[in-house]
Amino acid sequence: MKTVIETPTFSKLADKIWTEDERLDFISFISVNSKAGDVIPNAEGARKVRWAIKGSGKRGGTRVIYFNYSEQGVIELIYIYKKGTQENIKANDIKKVNRK
Repeated sequence: MKTVIETPTFSKLADKIWTEDERLDFISFISVNSKAGDVIPNAEGARKVRWAIKGSGKRGGTRVIYFNYSEQGVIELIYIYKKGTQENIKANDIKKVNRK
């Protein structure tokens, strides 16, 4: 099990998208599945995972962008968005969010 931390950007967005229970469910999942989702090309190792929200399946749910710092035992959640409200996030945008 890894430690999961949230960037301020992620926290702000997650508050608008998830209930507290949905958030805790995801954190529990990702803490033991640190390689879930796909590696995003040219994004310094960032990964994107699909996550269902109440009333929709995985395909219509959310996308969570995160970094897995395996040597430190830490997962950093950096960005979340609802499918359909935003196009795929670009690698350059991920790098910008990660540097904030």
